[in-house]
Amino acid sequence: MAPTAEEPQPALPYGTPDSPRIAVRGEAHLEVDPEIARIGITVSARGTDRQGALIDLTRRNTTALDLVKTYGDAVERVETGAFSISPELTKHGRGERIRAYHGRVHITAELTDFTALGELTTRLADLDLTRVDGPWWALRPTSPSHSQARQQAVREAVQRAREYAEALGTTLAALIELADIGAENTQQYPQAPGRAMRSMSYAADTTDTEVAALDLEPQRQHVYAQVNARFTMAPPQL
Repeated sequence: MAPTAEEPQPALPYGTPDSPRIAVRGEAHLEVDPEIARIGITVSARGTDRQGALIDLTRRNTTALDLVKTYGDAVERVETGAFSISPELTKHGRGERIRAYHGRVHITAELTDFTALGELTTRLADLDLTRVDGPWWALRPTSPSHSQARQQAVREAVQRAREYAEALGTTLAALIELADIGAENTQQYPQAPGRAMRSMSYAADTTDTEVAALDLEPQRQHVYAQVNARFTMAPPQL
């Protein structure tokens, strides 16, 4: 049944000779400096009995946390993740017996001062039975770079549509639709390191020699934005 004059007319997915449509895609790619760096810290302990392993793990965990906290505002966030303590079994005759207990605590630290990052990473790696992974470079979800990329993608879409209209000797009339098709391509820790992140591991040094701070060069971050846009334009004279 055809709609009456009083009923709203359905929107056509295509243009008309009196109101032709043009569809374009706008894209943006920014390369910017990272805003934060995250490192993973794994503190380990081993003892012949469970209580001894727990006491040693607690002491080492406290030492690592205290060291991280001495960097004050350079450390934006510290979080304790997984904790485990497990027995190491060995064969004894026909059965098994517990040979030792192994304990681990995982800590994540997020820093904004990249100068302090190299020194902290080195000092942590110099602790006994301590492993450091990272750094993972990243942007904050609220970084202005994401907004800049989206705005640049929209401007490119408008410019591209205007160029098509000018090629036909006409002008754009109105915006019909603007669709975000995946504005940013950021990665969040603890995803596997890829183009936007870089990972290294540091084991503790068992010597007493003081180790110079690592010189860690921040890795540039890539921010992407894409939009689809549809416009109407004045009828061209073909």
